[in-house]
Amino acid sequence: MTKLSVNINKIATLRNARGGETPSVTEAAIKIQEFGGQGITIHPRPDERHITRKDVYDLKPLVTTEFNIEGNPHQDFIDMVLKVKPEQVTLVPDADDAITSNAGWDTKKHLDFLTDIITEFKNAGIRTSVFLDPLPELVAYAAKTGADRIELYTEAYAKNYVTNKEQAIQPYYDTAVAATEFGLGINAGHDLSLDNLKYFADNIPNLLEVSIGHALVSEALYMGLENTVQAYLKRLAKW
Repeated sequence: MTKLSVNINKIATLRNARGGETPSVTEAAIKIQEFGGQGITIHPRPDERHITRKDVYDLKPLVTTEFNIEGNPHQDFIDMVLKVKPEQVTLVPDADDAITSNAGWDTKKHLDFLTDIITEFKNAGIRTSVFLDPLPELVAYAAKTGADRIELYTEAYAKNYVTNKEQAIQPYYDTAVAATEFGLGINAGHDLSLDNLKYFADNIPNLLEVSIGHALVSEALYMGLENTVQAYLKRLAKW
């Protein structure tokens, strides 16, 4: 079964809009795990507009499933990850002023850069994942970096799913097949939702993990957090 890692950035966004500690990102992480979530994902950015550095350290002892920290590997990010030692780090090439992640790595162009960073993380015992557009030709270079996994950037899939789901998923399937041939694990995330997740999970071979935040937190406003987490887990179930 594909694991569900819940991105709690939007919980922090809501908290920061008012100040104080409500809603609590630590309590949200605890509850999500109690409700069946199999991982907690955060994406701290330099401006701390949602997840703060304090959140990262506060969450570490509370995540009993899998802690996944995403981000652009600037030196301060690298230092923080090496100190916290999450189970997984996902490298994302987002600009500091980006509203959200908007592209995967050009693993050919940034091969040496990624290789050096990934080597450092792997030496610390941290599993590494590289955010990747659905381009099979980049998979070979992702493998050369020494990464353990790729994370498929699924915005294009989500956008095109409503008009032609077969066409939307084809490049992701092709990239997943290539990743499997190179021995890379496969994660996925960005704009996956209750509407489009099941088709994606059913058609991507060897999908190990999805990271879902914005849609899940938004849907939880209407359905409640426990019901929403359970609904996502049902979408991922293979029976």
